[in-house]
Amino acid sequence: MRARPGVVLAVDVGTVRVGVAASDPDRVLASPVETVPAPGQARVAELVRERAAVLVVVGLPTSLSGRSRSASADMARGWAEVLAPLAAPVPVELVDERLTTVTAAASLRAAGRSARRARSVIDQAAAVALLQGVLERRLPGEEIPGD
Repeated sequence: MRARPGVVLAVDVGTVRVGVAASDPDRVLASPVETVPAPGQARVAELVRERAAVLVVVGLPTSLSGRSRSASADMARGWAEVLAPLAAPVPVELVDERLTTVTAAASLRAAGRSARRARSVIDQAAAVALLQGVLERRLPGEEIPGD
């Protein structure tokens, strides 16, 4: 059975900024949306409605060993818990975000941009990396949670 089409939003949560990315309705490509001042749940909930999203994925900081117990991980969990009722009935799911910021910084460097000078962009780029990873891990026709 093919999953119904719909936009998926991804969120990279930080203490200062929150990066947001969105998929196309067919879930092929992730694109940056905006950087929101933290905490930002109200704005992300608005984006859920504006884009008619069917799922929100929130990056869960995970160590290379697979541990997701840290102050950053606890912050992401708490952030997602606040977002969930604001975004309802759209489900909010935590997703392993291992290395997304590193990948985003490398992509910016490859494009000739300094990650240090592009702080507002790096949050969006991290959200794009998170979402693109989610989209690529799903097989064509496979349902994304929340379908």
